[in-house]
Amino acid sequence: MQPSSPTPSPLPRRFGYMNLTPKQLRILSLIRDWRIRFGYSPTMQELADEIGVSKVTVFEHVEALIKKGALIREANKARSLSIAEGVAVPDESRPLRFPLVGKIAAGYPIERVSQEDELDVANLFASKTGNAASSTFALKVEGDSMRDEGILDGDYILIERRDTASNGDRVVALLPDGQTTLKTFYKESDHIRLQPANTSFQPIIVRDCRIQGIVRGVLRRY
Repeated sequence: MQPSSPTPSPLPRRFGYMNLTPKQLRILSLIRDWRIRFGYSPTMQELADEIGVSKVTVFEHVEALIKKGALIREANKARSLSIAEGVAVPDESRPLRFPLVGKIAAGYPIERVSQEDELDVANLFASKTGNAASSTFALKVEGDSMRDEGILDGDYILIERRDTASNGDRVVALLPDGQTTLKTFYKESDHIRLQPANTSFQPIIVRDCRIQGIVRGVLRRY
């Protein structure tokens, strides 16, 4: 009797091991961006127009990405391409570290720390649910609706890519009318309340919305 073949191990989620081409990486980025902005993925023709290749070529790349485990497609559903869980788009996984040279409090000298220590920004803003920090991306804030929580116009927010939220989470939400907003999420009896942090703005009340991600940090440049 022939020995059974070993079960193949899951594909690693780092792109170097998945052997993706530059165009395949670009396709992943475009699908991620479309799903954040519109709540659905682009069509093959839209991908082809963005990249500057034929629709047939895009189809071949998409099929390759599905076989490699980077993309998922729902059967018999249009615009259903999504990035597989645990897979990070390249611009979500760039390391960002700075030397951590000490601690400071107003009015006191710097307390030095080991020269080997460093501040790893990726780990600092990693998912609280245990997901890899590589699923984090940035958005630039426009407007003052979250001002009282310290999120100001022109700030950059770091977003963990997720499609669910808990009450009190600051979320990027896609509304039924196609607009995307940054608010605090509350699931209430028969609706969802998206609460601003500025008394000049009214809460947004909707029956449903699509969560695009959870705020994990705020960056501000002076």
